[in-house]
Amino acid sequence: MPFEMLNVGLHNVVAAHRVVAVTAAGSSPLKRLVEGAEREHRLIDATSGRKTRSIIVTDSNHVILSHVSPGTLVQKLEQGEGAHE
Repeated sequence: MPFEMLNVGLHNVVAAHRVVAVTAAGSSPLKRLVEGAEREHRLIDATSGRKTRSIIVTDSNHVILSHVSPGTLVQKLEQGEGAHE
């Protein structure tokens, strides 16, 4: 059985079963989360220089930045079509 993958934009994918949370970027607590993950080398920037719209947290405590909106990511997760764009 193949793993379901979530396309987080720009040909970057994450194993869908590892996603714990998808949030909108911008609040101070989330900025602190991102800064902490960067200090601890757990941050993955999948924005390719574009504006960060969503933050994805995985069960391994990694933090992934994406330019795709949180609503779109959640919709892809619910429909099981994450690997397709």
